[in-house]
Amino acid sequence: MNKLGDLPKVDKFVTTSLFKGLNQHLLIKITREHIDRLRKDILENKVQNIDENALAMGVKKAYDALFQPSLKPLINATGVILHTNMGRSLISKTLLERASVAICNYSNLEYNLEKGKRGERYEHVSGHLKSLLHVEDVLVVNNNASAVFLILNTFAKNKEVIVSRGELVEIGGSFRIPEVMKQSGAKLCEVGATNKTKLADYQDAIGEKTAMLMKVHQSNFSIEGFSEDVAFSSLKTLAQANNLIDYFDVGSGYLGKLPYNLGAKEPSLEEILSCHTSLISFSGDKLFGSVQAGIIAGKKELIAKLKKNQLLRMLRVDKITLSILEESIKAYLAEEYEQIPTLWMLQQSVESLEKRALHVKSQIGESYCEIIQSDTYMGGGTLPNRKFPTIALHVKGKATVLERKFRANFVIGRIENDKFLLDFRSILPALEAKLITITQKIIEEKQ
Repeated sequence: MNKLGDLPKVDKFVTTSLFKGLNQHLLIKITREHIDRLRKDILENKVQNIDENALAMGVKKAYDALFQPSLKPLINATGVILHTNMGRSLISKTLLERASVAICNYSNLEYNLEKGKRGERYEHVSGHLKSLLHVEDVLVVNNNASAVFLILNTFAKNKEVIVSRGELVEIGGSFRIPEVMKQSGAKLCEVGATNKTKLADYQDAIGEKTAMLMKVHQSNFSIEGFSEDVAFSSLKTLAQANNLIDYFDVGSGYLGKLPYNLGAKEPSLEEILSCHTSLISFSGDKLFGSVQAGIIAGKKELIAKLKKNQLLRMLRVDKITLSILEESIKAYLAEEYEQIPTLWMLQQSVESLEKRALHVKSQIGESYCEIIQSDTYMGGGTLPNRKFPTIALHVKGKATVLERKFRANFVIGRIENDKFLLDFRSILPALEAKLITITQKIIEEKQ
């Protein structure tokens, strides 16, 4: 019997009722792929009989898979609040709903309602941000790397920028300050030693080609022991005395006070801006707790020059980012800190975490888990090497097996001392019921 001759014709096969209402272009493409694979299996004697029903189900399954979202919601039980691999800061549903009013309608994104003509998109966040940060002007680009590049390209192209050797950082994705400077057209002038840089090092390096004194936050590492760096306020004074621009790439800026003494070595945005800095930039989706964005703040005349740089067209943010960022800033101004999930999770006391963990433990069963005290880190290139207390639930069993099973159910925990942990520092209370159900299911599978 000629098995190849029994292969269904594509045009007839796709008319079956199982495929009614489906996109014919996609359906035909998938069908051809499956039939070609089946033809190859027949020629290699891997298939003896053609089952058209099985073929149809396989095609339908492949078709349905195309419409499953690639981005899936996860339960972050690692304890790392700003987990870069899981999207860093969360956006509260309340703020998203507020922002959706503008996002889901036509808006005055670049339309001046008072003048009846073209307006500027950055005005929608600049007013609130200036009030929040107490600065002359602000500009928002798509991330902090863009902010750094734009500032260097605008003010230091073919000129020198003085930076401490201890601040020539590399962050995720091989983003290196020296390489960014090179691509921007600025010329790097390194001063000091890796562990020690003094104000005199900057002073001695200032020359005719110097345009800027730059300080860079050590996002994902720290230098301990015999070390010294220069406070930004001192750099500001030195820059002003030499008619230079002072710029602080803060990386992860925050407002107010951090709990657990985490702000001891991390100056807040209020502290940095109190010295009337020329320019700073920071990420919107780190400790600030909003969307991915690069927020630039400082002197009005400098921001005006940044806006004239042709690169801004490539680095600008869209209406979705601006709408959500505006709602986040308004939440700060209204002191609605509970609407900033990053801050809310960080501010939770150990006692409140333990109370939640005890509830989950009681639902799962006393013999299957135990509560342990542990430490965690903020993550996301913030607060390097600064740990703080947390409470976790140790689910008993082989840690590597449990990690894999929980991950298959979209729960990402962590392994510590050969124990699989669900850390409550980063688990949203609204997801606890779902977590209980998943855990019970996994425990039942073990028995």
